[in-house]
Amino acid sequence: MSKDRDREGPVFSGQDARQGEIILRTRTRRIIFIAGLVGIVVLALVLSFAIR
Repeated sequence: MSKDRDREGPVFSGQDARQGEIILRTRTRRIIFIAGLVGIVVLALVLSFAIR
């Protein structure tokens, strides 16, 4: 039975498998993160106008 379990891959507890947090401790990191989000929105708008 242990051989079958090894083939399935590692087993993680629910606590270990939960999603991580975004930690933006410095002002520079916050600015870069927000600029990236704004950049994605601007890129989507530019692409939508380019397709028309």
